[in-house]
Amino acid sequence: MIFDRRVVALVPIKDHSERVTGKNFRSFAGKPLYHHVVHTLDRVYAVDRILIDTDSPRVVDEAPGLSAKVSVLRRPEELCGDAVSTNRIFAHDLANSDGDIYLQTHATNPLMRSETFAQALKAFTENEEEHDSLFGVTEHYSRFYDSRGQAINHDPEELIRTQDLPPLCEENSCVYVFTKESFAKNSRRIGETPLMFPTPAIQSIDIDDEFQFRLAELLALYAG
Repeated sequence: MIFDRRVVALVPIKDHSERVTGKNFRSFAGKPLYHHVVHTLDRVYAVDRILIDTDSPRVVDEAPGLSAKVSVLRRPEELCGDAVSTNRIFAHDLANSDGDIYLQTHATNPLMRSETFAQALKAFTENEEEHDSLFGVTEHYSRFYDSRGQAINHDPEELIRTQDLPPLCEENSCVYVFTKESFAKNSRRIGETPLMFPTPAIQSIDIDDEFQFRLAELLALYAG
């Protein structure tokens, strides 16, 4: 069960953005992009604490006012920079927090909903005997080929309907759930026996470029 265990949501936020300038702080549907994920996590009843790991002075000053659940962890200088492995950052977060279960997401997933995060936590706790971690995936029902032109998930001589194909699952970076113990054992969020958790496609945009930023904002404004 989850209610007798402390759930900490991890949100890493960099001051610098390599591909979309200032994207974490850029106005998105009327407020800074990173505010959206904080407000979404604030509405997840099972989440006890939102831990924001950052090197941004703005986040340090501003984020605690967004939710009573928010704590800010200043990123040490040796963990700053685009080349630093996120696993090192998460190891630092876990060493400086007291969670039993960790839910990790990004400021660049503004369309994720509170109920989806809640469902991910529920799925993990209900399957914890078989799975040591959970990660979000986007299911694709399409015909895929490798770089040599070889069919991956279908037989070109048997053109069955795409909706009847076995899906290929893309890790979408929208949600991860793990424990301190599983991370310590594997030094990563995805453990040895992970559970794949399909998230709705309309929520699963991870903003990496200008097109994705504009598309996600249009969906936020007009898709409800």
